[in-house]
Amino acid sequence: MKQIQRSRSLVSAKLEMLHPIPTTTVLFLLSFCLFLTLLSPTSSVSISLGPNTLTKSGDSVRVQWTGIHSPSDLDWLGIYSPPDSSDENYIGYVFLSSCNNWQSGSCSVDLPLVNLRSPYQFRIFRWTHDEVERYKHHHQHKPLPGTKHLLAKSKLLSFESGHGPEQIHLAFTDKDDEMRVMFITADGKKNLVKYGVKEDGLDEVAQTEVRTYERSDMCGSPANESIGWRNPGFIHNGVMRNLNQGKRYYYKVGSDEGGWSLTRTFVSRNKDSNETIAFLFGDLGTSTPYSTFHRTQEESKSTIKWILRDLEALGDKPALISHIGDISYARGYSWLWDSFFTQIEPVASKVPYHVCIGNHEYDWPLQPWKPDWAEMYGTDGGGECGVPYSLKFIMPGNSSVPTGTRAPATKNVYYSFDAGVVHFVYMSTETDFLPGSKQYDFIKHDLLSVNRNTTPFIVVQGHRPMYTTSHEIWDAPLRKRLLEHYEPLFVNNKVTLALWGHVHRYERFCPLKNFTCGSKDLNGEDGEDFPVHVVIGMGGQDWQPIWEPSPDHFKDSIFPQPARSLYRSGEFGYTRLLATREKLTLAYIGNHDGKVHDMVEIPAPGSVLSGSSNNGVEVKIPAPGPVLSDNSNSGVEVESKFSTVAKVGSILVLGAFIGYVVGFISHARRQAASSKTWIPVKSEEV
Repeated sequence: MKQIQRSRSLVSAKLEMLHPIPTTTVLFLLSFCLFLTLLSPTSSVSISLGPNTLTKSGDSVRVQWTGIHSPSDLDWLGIYSPPDSSDENYIGYVFLSSCNNWQSGSCSVDLPLVNLRSPYQFRIFRWTHDEVERYKHHHQHKPLPGTKHLLAKSKLLSFESGHGPEQIHLAFTDKDDEMRVMFITADGKKNLVKYGVKEDGLDEVAQTEVRTYERSDMCGSPANESIGWRNPGFIHNGVMRNLNQGKRYYYKVGSDEGGWSLTRTFVSRNKDSNETIAFLFGDLGTSTPYSTFHRTQEESKSTIKWILRDLEALGDKPALISHIGDISYARGYSWLWDSFFTQIEPVASKVPYHVCIGNHEYDWPLQPWKPDWAEMYGTDGGGECGVPYSLKFIMPGNSSVPTGTRAPATKNVYYSFDAGVVHFVYMSTETDFLPGSKQYDFIKHDLLSVNRNTTPFIVVQGHRPMYTTSHEIWDAPLRKRLLEHYEPLFVNNKVTLALWGHVHRYERFCPLKNFTCGSKDLNGEDGEDFPVHVVIGMGGQDWQPIWEPSPDHFKDSIFPQPARSLYRSGEFGYTRLLATREKLTLAYIGNHDGKVHDMVEIPAPGSVLSGSSNNGVEVKIPAPGPVLSDNSNSGVEVESKFSTVAKVGSILVLGAFIGYVVGFISHARRQAASSKTWIPVKSEEV
């Protein structure tokens, strides 16, 4: 008994020697343990997919999650392909708070996905506000989400095999009776093109050539790093030959082993046609259902939607699409090329899709041609150095420029072709274009050799503009040299239209030579046919530079519209070209309503439109949208589809108060636009 009492006394003494644990410490330890439990991948958080297999690119998967305790507005879903990618090498992310019921800890998102020829996996991460790393950001300087705390991983999501190739797109070749078709497969095995004039009689067969490129072909990051590189698949190229002029053909691509695509259709080129139809724009990009390392171009979907509407209304008339630079804006993130071709396939599989190179396909620090004045050439290509652009497209001609590395030569640099009554010329503003270069010699000879009896109109296209009233100071040395060396070629050879991208706006100029509007009398005599320059870089990219400031108010927000600039707008859209032997009409269609907002009609050389004014160019601006600036010195006639009373009233007001009306109408248009579902990126004057 004494021994037991002695033991109890020792225990009591030892307990008295211990300090009591503070309540705050206990709470901290409990909270920490709970926090670790929440962050553990083996916690109760789970991800389910429905379905687990998709059929084709563009199909949607529902990603559903449950069991997130105390959800944060920074919790996010990472999208991975291939599934063995490290946590940092996601292709995209979605914040869970984008779901309406996210605070319950259980919710879902629907994601349309592109077949990247590899399974997908989804992962959920906890990201706290105190872990935001301001120096780790994407190009808009917004922080990229952190991957420190993984909560859950999903099972794999795959695409079914046997459904044939994807990313189908057409292009002209150098022969009038041919049409090229290109597409992607995962394995590069033998694929064919079957075609014919009847949907149930695809009796003609064309073989395809296959090529691809490797990670080591890329010239810099992120294109040659794990974060940007993905297997591009195999690019197939087949040519449908001996086509009858202006006929509707049906075709499909694939193989019995890998499956066949759906049957597509196009109308073959007609070199004897008295009509040309084309849809033209620059700087389109692609839209993704998730955020990624660069902002993608949501408005590009609307541009493609309206062009598809127009194509479907054409019936059996041939047409083409012209995309003048800044194609996908992949900038070294390979999967964005897959997204782009999937997005344009509905139109590019119906009509030839023609391109010229822009800074975001090519620019890289060690590019072979980079004169000391060319400060505008940088890292815009994301290390691609023109490789995906050169292999995923094959344009007419055989122009190429060596890269100076093991990378394949840059192709599709400059070329031309006839379509109906228009001769189209494409040039590169990213490679050597100065006198003495192969490109300059090609364009000079090409313009001199155009048969104006066959093709009365010449349309030249390049990415960076010769004329713009946008405040693009970095490109000023390039514009200076374009004006010095190419404007004389354009003027002397009576180029009809010069179309440019790069500036993400629409702007139409009067017929120009050396910043001066041309003049012609009513009979088309004693004057020259100067080119009409139009900037059409409003296809989808939403970064907008400001207009040129006034020389007298350089630091103030005053951006006057010079006399040479007849119409300018910051709205997204595209242009529609319709040419006959008598005149060429270029219309600007806005994406917010799919209607024409500006239109210019240009007569064939040596002729004048009836009722046209001093420069032989008639401008029409159909409703909706009242008239923007009409320069009285340019001799441009402006007409809107209003009632007679409204027309007379508009003319009187314009004649008396032109400056006031221009400002008022611009303001009214912005006010009207704000009540619609579209949002202008920047206003025109403020």
